Amino acid sequence: QVQLVESGGGLVQVGGSLRLSCAASGSIFRSNPMGWYRHAPGKERELVAAISSLISTYFTDPVKCRFTISRDNVKTTMYLQMYSLNPEETAIYYCATARTWSAVVVTAIEKYDYWGQGTQVTVSS
Repeated sequence: QVQLVESGGGLVQVGGSLRLSCAASGSIFRSNPMGWYRHAPGKERELVAAISSLISTYFTDPVKCRFTISRDNVKTTMYLQMYSLNPEETAIYYCATARTWSAVVVTAIEKYDYWGQGTQVTVSS
């Protein structure tokens, strides 16, 4: 059994920053590929960023140069640092991990096996 717990969400003004954390526990390899998704009202869940077992990264175009993703395999924790946030990025942010080790980032939602409960990010204008 694998548990993922997100934290760090909250209310921030436009242009502000937040750092999300995702702590993993249970029967999981420390270097499994992981990703951050967000789900805004009326929209589909979208991949924001992902990090592979070999620390290669992926970012969706709107967040490139503003977000960074990192992981601490000793702590089995993943982070998403977000800068210059805008109101359109208000959403519930979820972390996810895949059961299988992967040298490349995992971008297909169906390949993620475990999900956290999500953390709300609200950007006020």
